[in-house]
Amino acid sequence: MKAVVVFSGGIDSLCMCAHLRKKYRLYGITFLYGQRARRESRAARRCAEIAGLKEHRTAKMEFMGDLYGGSNVLTDSRRRIPASFEGSIVVPVRNAVFLSVAAAWAYSIGAALVAYGAHTGDGNYPDCRPAFAKRMESALNLGEADAINKGTRKALYIWSPYREGLSKADLLKTGHDAFGDEIFQAWSCYADGKKHCGKCESCSNRKAAFAKAGIDDATAYAA
Repeated sequence: MKAVVVFSGGIDSLCMCAHLRKKYRLYGITFLYGQRARRESRAARRCAEIAGLKEHRTAKMEFMGDLYGGSNVLTDSRRRIPASFEGSIVVPVRNAVFLSVAAAWAYSIGAALVAYGAHTGDGNYPDCRPAFAKRMESALNLGEADAINKGTRKALYIWSPYREGLSKADLLKTGHDAFGDEIFQAWSCYADGKKHCGKCESCSNRKAAFAKAGIDDATAYAA
């Protein structure tokens, strides 16, 4: 079976693939949406090889950065990146945009599943929660209802680690078992330096998850 994965180049999406590849042939799509952390999308190319994706595509959507304007710190480089969660980190309905495009590809290639790396630690983000994924799944399948009923399209399941009760530490364990230290090729930082900043919310979550998973963190942090 085929699955399309939203593949950011971050450690969650890479480790998610370790979980899914036992059952699915994976097709990854990376989004350039005007994010300040360009290192993430560059890391995606290397991580696609590690994950063994059957195909990896990049969707160039930099115009989204203009639409988002100053609404969030991930697309507005003038704003300070907070060290812990704040509403300014939330990119408006980002996952709805990503999942819609990923679903269009999935319907086109006969995939049965679209996956993104939201886990149980992402509860601060509404478009990561299982309730959102379920309703997004319903809306997408409603949009292809006629073809699904005729059997010319497959109904999609929107999968995430969160929907299975998996934490970031759970993902890291699965990913490290499958890929070893290659998982450190993934980029998590909200900033775009030569090293992970070590201070932003994402870096802090990465550090904490490695500690919880009992895996030595070989990430190069600036602080």
